[in-house]
Amino acid sequence: MATPHDLRTIGDLIERRLDELRAVADPRLYDRAEELLRLVTELYGAGLARVVDVVGEAAPAVIDQLVDDELICSLLVVHGLHPDELTARVERALAGVRPFLAQHGGDVQLLDVDADVGAVLLQLLGSCDGCPSSAVTLQSAVERAILEAAPEIAIIDVVQPNTAQPAIPVAFVSKPAYVACPTEMVS
Repeated sequence: MATPHDLRTIGDLIERRLDELRAVADPRLYDRAEELLRLVTELYGAGLARVVDVVGEAAPAVIDQLVDDELICSLLVVHGLHPDELTARVERALAGVRPFLAQHGGDVQLLDVDADVGAVLLQLLGSCDGCPSSAVTLQSAVERAILEAAPEIAIIDVVQPNTAQPAIPVAFVSKPAYVACPTEMVS
């Protein structure tokens, strides 16, 4: 079975192949290929939804195990089946990194979540506020935690409190794996 890293690579490869096909194929043929991929994705999504329903009724505790698996969690998010709200998942991710930040005299506060855009607005507190290594801390600890808990997040903005500066967007090194999912395509 492929590892999560391999699965991200597969998602990227699917996206590249679709781009290559779009560049050379007759538009009608490309539309058919895109529709076929969307339909297969919808079929597997419906199957996953049925599995979640059956497992939820027969063994509700197993749902937690499914959510803890990185691949299954991502698939649940893609198909709108994750049992936890986006804000709750982000809050839980931040709670997980707070002990690390506290060791450095800092903290992080979630100010807002925009599920439609896939964005969160954060504020670094304590020693993290204005610290030159804040960006590194954010990218390494906070970003990783948020992406693991909520792979649909594509933008993390950080409010700069004691200045007139606007929020600073933090760009991801790699986009979440689900962004390449064919269910996001419009036919």
